[in-house]
Amino acid sequence: MNADDTIAAISTPPGRGGIGIVRISGAASIHIASKIFHTESGEPFQAPNRAYAGRVASPAGYYLDQCIATYFKAPHSYTGEDVIELCCHGSPVVLRQVLDLVLNNGARTAEPGEFTLRAFLHRRIDLAQAQAVRDLIDSQTAFQARVAMRQLEGSLAASLSPVKQVLIDTIVHLESSIEFVEDDISPETRAPLLNNLRRTRETLVNLERSFALGRLVREGFDLAIVGRPNVGKSSVFNRLVGTERAIVTEIPGTTRDTLGETVSISGIPVRLIDTAGIRETTDLVESIGISRSRRAIADADVSLLVLDRSEALTSDDLNLLEAVPKESRLVLMNKCDLASASEMNMPEEIAAGAISMSALTGYGFDCLTAALLDRLGANGLVDEDSAIVTDARQQQALRHTMGLLSNAIALIEAGELEEIVLLRLKGALSALGELTGETLTEDILAQIFSTFCIGK
Repeated sequence: MNADDTIAAISTPPGRGGIGIVRISGAASIHIASKIFHTESGEPFQAPNRAYAGRVASPAGYYLDQCIATYFKAPHSYTGEDVIELCCHGSPVVLRQVLDLVLNNGARTAEPGEFTLRAFLHRRIDLAQAQAVRDLIDSQTAFQARVAMRQLEGSLAASLSPVKQVLIDTIVHLESSIEFVEDDISPETRAPLLNNLRRTRETLVNLERSFALGRLVREGFDLAIVGRPNVGKSSVFNRLVGTERAIVTEIPGTTRDTLGETVSISGIPVRLIDTAGIRETTDLVESIGISRSRRAIADADVSLLVLDRSEALTSDDLNLLEAVPKESRLVLMNKCDLASASEMNMPEEIAAGAISMSALTGYGFDCLTAALLDRLGANGLVDEDSAIVTDARQQQALRHTMGLLSNAIALIEAGELEEIVLLRLKGALSALGELTGETLTEDILAQIFSTFCIGK
């Protein structure tokens, strides 16, 4: 990516629509647009921050389309460069012809994410905000969009700003001590210094913990609904989906294969997997379905083990309680609207954590969704408006910063020389810069922005 080139791309999704946008960014933007776009009024297309009605003309002299052209002058644009947006009719043919005209007059096709990369390079946004642009575009739920919008507005950078300032102030203080004072850090200075660094570390710890929710918000999770035949797995599946997606009958073994659907629980995407009932069988087709159910259990983030509360536990139930890993298992006692019988032979430690629900009436549904989030370590955070870490790279940078900061605190407590402490603190400051992109290499930046769509 040559940052001196003028770039162009179609910035609206593929397919037909009422409107389509061709975006141009770079020093030659106004020159290129003036060659192909003619205003209806005949006035020069030069005044910034204005929308002009006009037509795009081909080299042969005929018009390709009527459109609205908007000129954003550097540095007051999305990329920080001169930007032209040609708002045309949303025909793929028309948009391709307009883009070809732009490219033939000196622009090159933008790489994925290159407009946003230029916004980052021109300090219009930091790296966390740039990644939030991608997350906002990719959002599938209202909560995902809300979290991405907070990131785009700079919530993460705002949370890190006091941390960065404490590190800088501490580094300046220690370097001054080295320059002007021969003694080590005095006891009077050590106490407030340590208190500031410990509070700063606690801020980073809380921010790193938010990744438990942030990962789920961004990626979602897989939930396998398992159990023996006829315990109501498909009814639970339909209750979570909110529609009659799976066939439900009183005949055991109705579901003979896995069935998938994506839904939203508290704004978090969930990939539901309704599995075939697991039991001992000699039926070949049912055995294949059971094998797939066991694979679904192994791959799922959470397995919802459904038991029939109205019946005593069977040997198939007990085998499943042994087979489904405890760390990813939630036990759901379905059919709680009927008389209870299963508690008669339910192990006490399992009964204590089981959720009672009626897939038929919906009773206990809220308890189920809360238990799912709690098992994934995200319950209680969903309604918070504080900054949330959503990217694994950001989490690793936070952990690196915390490790170096903890080491610096331990060195100060041990009375180590300022020069040694400074090495850790400067390393922590550099690691912190990875979150906002201040200390990343070009290779890593290229890798991050390659995940964006072309045109953004």
